[in-house]
Amino acid sequence: MDSVELSTVVYVPPEEAYDFLVDFRGYADYSKHLGRVERHGEGGPGTEYDIHLEWWKLNYVVRSEVTDFEPPERIGWKIVKDLRAHGEWVVEPAPEEAPPDRESASRVRLVVKFDADSASSDMLDLPRLVSLDWVIGKVRPLVRKEAERVVARIVEDLEGERREVELTLHESPDTV
Repeated sequence: MDSVELSTVVYVPPEEAYDFLVDFRGYADYSKHLGRVERHGEGGPGTEYDIHLEWWKLNYVVRSEVTDFEPPERIGWKIVKDLRAHGEWVVEPAPEEAPPDRESASRVRLVVKFDADSASSDMLDLPRLVSLDWVIGKVRPLVRKEAERVVARIVEDLEGERREVELTLHESPDTV
């Protein structure tokens, strides 16, 4: 199973970071490959989201489900059709990393685990002469890049201003 795990520090209390992350529909504003996100449910465990992905000549709707909440520390999720994938957002207090002009800080970690081989050619309407293996090879590094983009944009919205964001990459999928 491939995985992407990255984290960064955001200069807000853990509760504020957690509350921001619970609003999954807003993620479409952060990724250039998300067209929109539709929620089915109240937002808690069991809520499903249709995530409309757009990349190259492909359009696909991923359905995810919130599996559990542990406020203000963890939001678990999984993909419920076509692909084996799951992950979590983890928020940890990091007061020692707050700059002198900020009262608090939190480390926000995004973990994505996926089995690229669980995808089948039936799930996508691929152009002629394009193989699923080619698409998977292109998507693996794209997942990491998009995760980095989402985390950096979340930091900007949480703090109210743009700054250089240091992302720590803990795990990354193979690019071959």
